[in-house]
Amino acid sequence: MEGNSLIWLTLGLPILGFLFQGICGRFLDKTASGKKLMGLIAVAPIAVAFVIGALITKSLDPAKAVVVSSIPWIELKGLSIPFELRIDTLSMTMVLIITGIGALIHLYATGYMAEEKDYSRFFAYLNLFIAAMLILVLGNNLMMLFIGWEGVGLCSYLLIGFWYEDVANAKAANKAFIVNRVGDWGLTLGLLLIATLVATSAEIQGETRLFSYDVVFQYLPKILAANPGVATAAALLLFVGACGKSAQFPLYLWLPDAMAGPTPVSALIHAATMVTSGVVLMNRMSMVFEASAVASAVVCAVGAFTALFAAIIAFGQTDIKKVLAYSTVSQLGFMFVACGAGAYWVGMFHVTTHAFFKALLILGSGAVIHAMAHEQDMRNYGKLAKYLPITFGTMMIGYLAIAGVPGLSGFYSKEEVIGSALAGNHAIAGALEVGKWSGWICLVVAALTAMYMTRMMWMTFFGNAERWREIEPSHDHHDEDNHHHALDANHKPHEVPVSMWFPLVVLAVLSLAGGWYLHQGDRFQNWLSASTVGNLGKVELHPHGVPLLQLSIGAAVLGIIAGIAVYAKGLP
Repeated sequence: MEGNSLIWLTLGLPILGFLFQGICGRFLDKTASGKKLMGLIAVAPIAVAFVIGALITKSLDPAKAVVVSSIPWIELKGLSIPFELRIDTLSMTMVLIITGIGALIHLYATGYMAEEKDYSRFFAYLNLFIAAMLILVLGNNLMMLFIGWEGVGLCSYLLIGFWYEDVANAKAANKAFIVNRVGDWGLTLGLLLIATLVATSAEIQGETRLFSYDVVFQYLPKILAANPGVATAAALLLFVGACGKSAQFPLYLWLPDAMAGPTPVSALIHAATMVTSGVVLMNRMSMVFEASAVASAVVCAVGAFTALFAAIIAFGQTDIKKVLAYSTVSQLGFMFVACGAGAYWVGMFHVTTHAFFKALLILGSGAVIHAMAHEQDMRNYGKLAKYLPITFGTMMIGYLAIAGVPGLSGFYSKEEVIGSALAGNHAIAGALEVGKWSGWICLVVAALTAMYMTRMMWMTFFGNAERWREIEPSHDHHDEDNHHHALDANHKPHEVPVSMWFPLVVLAVLSLAGGWYLHQGDRFQNWLSASTVGNLGKVELHPHGVPLLQLSIGAAVLGIIAGIAVYAKGLP
């Protein structure tokens, strides 16, 4: 197996890990040594898959897409759907995010889940989750995209409801599954409409690979240009699917409740896999959205509204994981605004930087919860910085990144989102100037994000008292594993083991410098341009020049100062 064919190992290793954990795990995870072996077997396939993905990415020509070894799969009269993988800049960007962040989350989970009795079942589901997401992004036809899409939904159901004995967890898993079925209805109809349009095109004679991206990308743009109404219908149906997986209004309801699962699951869903699916879909099918100014305007407007709506809700949360959940919903709104404005690469840029700092923040919150005997109510935290120096230091970097402080990863991608919307160069500008309004809303949300994240950090690591010494943890909320532990006066929070803090350090480095590296010399923009249709990289996304830079910095500074001024007084 040579060259690009190694991509099959990237997909196959997580599947092998899933099979081994599922078949042999029950015999090996009864002892501490057996659990260590199972943890190694869980982490190794994902880490090796990342290394292989990195090697393939390094040798990839950004201007070319490579289809790897087509395997016959579905063969009907007049229709052929092979199982084949597509290597291009979009798919490999996601492969690196999924396997890179995924490997760190798997390593973290070996420590976090060390006392879990169903250790092998957890890692079997986690490996399968990675495999399903890889099928979604690597598949070279609409059917493989659909299989991966549904596989991700199934795995999220299994992992959110991992502690299924608890009714609240089971209900959260059911909600995620049902709400996503609404979105999947839109995706299914959209894909069928696209396949029908291609199949009935007069230009196609004897072509049987009707679901293949190569065929769809060749014929679909002309078909949509001649049928603008159909283009709008197809784009809006795909958008419904994207709203389900990426938790946009009104289908955002499942994501906050998904925090009922173990913290590593939350990090995987929020940072590296499921919620990015909608943005990947819009990038992969960008020619559909480019053919409809109406659909693009809807994407932009819904993204802006969701970003604002979720940011406001985050202020009222006292559960540390719920704050981060609504933060994810809000940040996904930024990605949708970028895609709606026609700057698809910007949407993916924010997907990438968000993966860095959101995985860091969620895993960091898990370290806090672990140190606080599974207490998740921030009102029972306070002055934890001196007890958890590594967790505090790394989470501080993640906090500054999501707040948009200059130099950190979140600053570059957020500025690009706001700039692309304010540029007003896309067809959606029109009389309503939806893009520009969305840009201004995102600027406001940037300030709100800095403020509510300051609230979270202040209540957790600073505050006026070590409230966990004074207040017995409340039992009126449901924590992730349904275990409530009163903290006595002698309890002293402790730093997490190396298997948990090492991923935090790596993610902190990425949150600190990853955005700067990808932004320098338009590196990420040039890299992704060949995989996305649209006005990508050919327009000036910063029409306001220095003033936009000042506004972005001002929003971050204003939010941080306001957060300290308000919450230093002890307000919840």
